[in-house]
Amino acid sequence: MTHDTPPQPLYLGAAGFTQQAPREPLTQLPPLSLYIHIPWCVRKCPYCDFNSHTASPVLPEDEYVDALLADLDQDLHAVYGRELSSIFFGGGTPSLFSAESLGRLLKGVEARIPFASDIEITLEANPGTFEQEKFVAYRALGINRLSIGIQSFQQAKLEALGRIHNGDEAIRAADMARQAGFDNFNLDLMHGLPDQSLDDALSDLRQAIALKPTHLSWYQLTLEPNTVFWNQPPVLPEDDTLWDIQEAGQALLAEHGYAQYEVSAYAQPGRPARHNLNYWSFGDFIGIGAGAHGKLSHPDGRIVRTWKTRLPKDYLNPAKNFQAGEKTLTAEELPFEFLMNALRLTEGVDAALYPQRTGLPLDSLSIGRRAAEQSGLLQVEPSRLVATARGQLFLNDLLQHFLT
Repeated sequence: MTHDTPPQPLYLGAAGFTQQAPREPLTQLPPLSLYIHIPWCVRKCPYCDFNSHTASPVLPEDEYVDALLADLDQDLHAVYGRELSSIFFGGGTPSLFSAESLGRLLKGVEARIPFASDIEITLEANPGTFEQEKFVAYRALGINRLSIGIQSFQQAKLEALGRIHNGDEAIRAADMARQAGFDNFNLDLMHGLPDQSLDDALSDLRQAIALKPTHLSWYQLTLEPNTVFWNQPPVLPEDDTLWDIQEAGQALLAEHGYAQYEVSAYAQPGRPARHNLNYWSFGDFIGIGAGAHGKLSHPDGRIVRTWKTRLPKDYLNPAKNFQAGEKTLTAEELPFEFLMNALRLTEGVDAALYPQRTGLPLDSLSIGRRAAEQSGLLQVEPSRLVATARGQLFLNDLLQHFLT
């Protein structure tokens, strides 16, 4: 589980939206990323609501790579002439696939869409799937960033979360990543775990920091519908404990040079995840694979979200379409769509990015913006759109000012 997956669309009206002028064509398209979903895991975790499925002993790697490239072919018409700034392999557990399969896939992608010279290519991996030789081969393919799903280093917590690795394997995974040539990697860590104390949470965080990752995704466990934990809720820490964990953990991360740049993302200087930043700044991304979501801007001003067939067996069925649906965002939906991403960034975004990415004038936000500023959730800063510290904590309340 990670926060590196694309934000899911919400289609709601915008109360803080004043449509005083028609939308303009987009004179400059945003950066383009590619999200590739590989849906299989060794075992489904009880907290996970992602589109992941327990793997059979033999994965259909060749068939799935063929399907991914065919899926991409159907999206190419919308991105002609553009290049990829980042690629993210999410899941599931993409590291279950062989280097040979991922290499064939990357070659196929590059033959269809040019790669930026400094492209960031991230692969999600879990400690229970680490093999030194395999990860050396991944690095040789041009994959230059790993996101390792640790969640905790403590055995009791790992068992409660249904993880397949132990704490020692988690530590070794980070060491093996560095030995394989990955000088840029993320550790995924959760807090607010069943029966977790403040000391437990900080112990996990100190261990993660000791491994010197360039990036840490540190976020609170939430109970999501359609999960085992939703139907059989574990005992989670009290709100006061959760607050103490958040405050102490953020101070510890800052002390060790990890700057918070997004709600749950912390990075060493110059090391924020480029793929994440593109999501949060309302960039474009193609989504291929079972259940993958995409968002593409068009020069005529249209912004279209797409989603692909969810079940792997259907995705691999030649009689079924890869794309399950699409939606062109309306002018009324765009303020919320833009802000639910941009306001996750602790420094927000330049206000000029709003008209550039949406084709709408900045003053179309004026009603909601004024109300959010008066409530103390949005900073009074004409040149930027940025939440206050309180707004970061109560992001849903802040966004309500831009909804009906």
